[in-house]
Amino acid sequence: MAFMLYSIDEAVDCKYIVIKSMREQVKKGTLIHIMDARESSDGITVYYRVTKTKQDYMVKFDTVKQFCNWCMPSTFLAKYYDKLSSREILRYIKVENRSFMTFHLPVIITCLLLLWAAVGVLIFLDPLNIDMMLLLIAGGVLSVLLIVAVFIINHFSKEHMTERLYKKVSST
Repeated sequence: MAFMLYSIDEAVDCKYIVIKSMREQVKKGTLIHIMDARESSDGITVYYRVTKTKQDYMVKFDTVKQFCNWCMPSTFLAKYYDKLSSREILRYIKVENRSFMTFHLPVIITCLLLLWAAVGVLIFLDPLNIDMMLLLIAGGVLSVLLIVAVFIINHFSKEHMTERLYKKVSST
C-alpha cells in the first residue's frame, strides 16, 4: 500500500503506524499520533506521541517522501490497535506493503526459472519422446498461468488476512 502526502500539514492530528523502526524511539508496528509538523529549508520536523506509552518524540526528515516511508495511515489499525497483538499488526503491515517489485516479481522470476529449467531438462533428456515444439508451447502456457496464479494468490492472501483480523476484532 503506497501512499503519499502532498504536504506534511496533512499528517497533523492523525494516527499512523510506524513501518520502519527508529532507534531509541519507536519500533515497527507502533501506533503514533502526529502532534505537529513544521517544514523548513533544512527538512521536515515531526512531533509525535506514542499512543501506548504517551511519550513525545521529535524526528527530522529531509522530505515528505521519507516521512511516508517511515509510517503509514491505517484507520483499521488505529481503531482496533489495542485488540490486536504485535505479531498480527506486523503481519498486516507486511501484507499491506506488498508491491510488484517486492513480492510479485521475485516470486514470478523464481517460479519461471524453475518451470523453464524443468522444460529444459525434458527437452534435453527427452524421456517421453515428446515433440520439442509441444514442450515449448506448454511452457509458454504454463508461464502465463503461473503469472496469473501469483497475482490471484496475493489477492486472496490479503483478503484472507484482513477477513481474519476483522473476525477477531468483531468477536471481542
